[in-house]
Amino acid sequence: MQLTADGPVVGVVGGGQLGRMLGEAAAPLGVELVASDPTPDPPAAPVVSETLQGAFDDADTIDALAECADVLTYEIELADPDALERASEAHDTPVHPAPDTLRMIQDKLVQKRHLRDAGVPVPEFRPAGSVAELREALEDLGYPAMLKARKGGYDGRGNVPIESPDDVETAFEQVEGQAMVEEFVPFERELSVIGVRGDGEQRVFTPGENVHEEEILRETVVPARVPEDVRERAKSVAREVLDLLDGRGVFGIELFEVSEARSASDSSSGRSPREEGEISVNEIAPRPHNSGHWTIEGARTSQFEQHIRAVLGWPLGATDRRGRTVTKNLLGDVSEPRPAALDGAEAVLSEPSANLHWYGKREARPLRKMGHVTLTDDRAETDELFARARELRDDWTFDR
Repeated sequence: MQLTADGPVVGVVGGGQLGRMLGEAAAPLGVELVASDPTPDPPAAPVVSETLQGAFDDADTIDALAECADVLTYEIELADPDALERASEAHDTPVHPAPDTLRMIQDKLVQKRHLRDAGVPVPEFRPAGSVAELREALEDLGYPAMLKARKGGYDGRGNVPIESPDDVETAFEQVEGQAMVEEFVPFERELSVIGVRGDGEQRVFTPGENVHEEEILRETVVPARVPEDVRERAKSVAREVLDLLDGRGVFGIELFEVSEARSASDSSSGRSPREEGEISVNEIAPRPHNSGHWTIEGARTSQFEQHIRAVLGWPLGATDRRGRTVTKNLLGDVSEPRPAALDGAEAVLSEPSANLHWYGKREARPLRKMGHVTLTDDRAETDELFARARELRDDWTFDR
């Protein structure tokens, strides 16, 4: 493929909503995006220069992407680090974040070991490669616990709760392969920090509070409704994580705020003690993250512009917050796939503090992310913003 561009070209593996929002952020900077995606007309298509059709891990597609780009990146963990590395070497096209970082994050067990060995606080965990190994691990960790597929899971996929010994075999069947199991962490809330690694510099955004339902992110509140010292601890842990990663780009760092202390005398089988209010790392995403969508309107520089700046080696932007912000996701709350089109936008657009983002997906699927709305207003209390966002969600549909 031949591409004529006046400015730099960024090749992105993945053309979903994250690729779309990367394209929207790149255009004002004079940067062109080329995205690859398995689908012929992905959400990113209307806002990027070109799209290539091919699987996320298809070596030929990644090679073609590297041939026309000045730098390669990815917006989904299913990209193949080996193919990225080979394409980089063949075309002298750098990859950010580094393929080694992607390899480490793709395997949740390797990721957790990497963090633990560096002294970053994480929940207690064990490998679980068989039902027998899982049962043995649960003798140490106790019930309930969370079983996680080591590979292929993201955004809550591949996670199966285990409430009692009776659940073990069924849970292991659901992860379909190698797995790890984590202790249940009694947490007050889930927090997330969007961190950025640039060329010799780092930035972290204000910690957000995530509200989940059925393992899927529904809402993000910024700043998180925690004391300032907890927010500072979250930012400190996020910086520790950034120090362990290679390559430039944006990282979504999911955290738990522990709600229940555990003393050394209470810890069984050598498990570590913990303090109430302690921050523990759940998972890392080597890309812009759903919990960072608030930054488009709620921060000086969005996570998407930061990612473009970072992978190109440009100076990073300010992460200052513009105001209190609530982001509400619109999910495909349907029982089976069906055609979708945006309807009810007028209700959102009539709200002065609201911004609408529709991802352009033509089919709604169960719990599929279809769009989001963000409310930013420092004059309103957080609970009021929450209520307004939920009311707007009720008016915003995707019927066809």
